Amino acid sequence: MPDLPDREEREADEAPETEAQRRRRRAQFLRELAEARELRDRVQPRRAKTARLRHAMRMRTFRW
Repeated sequence: MPDLPDREEREADEAPETEAQRRRRRAQFLRELAEARELRDRVQPRRAKTARLRHAMRMRTFRW
């Protein structure tokens, strides 16, 4: 039995992606990325604290 492409793949083949679709897909990706970061921070609090301190130090030493 051949693999049939799902609906999104068929639509993508028919027409190029619009700007609104791209933004919607990007927003969804960024939401999932933020959710994954929050989960990682809850699971590894010491590493998260170290990352926050490191980020704060980078921001303090950044020259405009």
